[in-house]
Amino acid sequence: MDTLLPRIGLPSDGLIDPAALLPACDVQVLEIGFGGGEHLVAQAAARPLAGFIGIEPFLNGVAKALTAIDADGLDNVRLARADAREILPRFETACLDQIYLLFPDPWHKKRHAKRRFVQPETRDQFARLLKPGGRLRIATDVKSYADHCMIELTGDVRFAWQAGNAGDWRQPPADHITTRYETKNLGDCAPVFMDFVRV
Repeated sequence: MDTLLPRIGLPSDGLIDPAALLPACDVQVLEIGFGGGEHLVAQAAARPLAGFIGIEPFLNGVAKALTAIDADGLDNVRLARADAREILPRFETACLDQIYLLFPDPWHKKRHAKRRFVQPETRDQFARLLKPGGRLRIATDVKSYADHCMIELTGDVRFAWQAGNAGDWRQPPADHITTRYETKNLGDCAPVFMDFVRV
């Protein structure tokens, strides 16, 4: 936290341009709420020419990710310990090729639904940040959250849902990295994978 995070952290103010932060990378990817960093680190290790930015509010998750980044010697990752909703407006427009939002806090109770990450405001940020043809992947194991996301995104002409049949959302995508959290089966349904393309 004291030595590596200052070197690979996002700038504390001003615009954030992922291509400028990771100039050796030809693809720019954002993971929101990366937890312990298992998915983020594994993706970054598998795709060394892609730049990965991870945003996570919790200290323990950031510390775990930093440990793995250091152990693997990865130089294509940048991190921020923050609430992504506060940082997304600082990103350049159309700067990302892919966004991951995997198993976010579902806020089960109806009165708490407004706290869910996927809201009209964040949907607008996804649309602003993704390049044309860029991809958004949301995964959840909570049926009500899957329904919530589908309502927010399938009704927006800026996004095209990529599912052609039920298997497309019931089976993990070929490039998916399963994390320990996912294997705990804490939700009320099997994982649902929703892939959208920015039109």
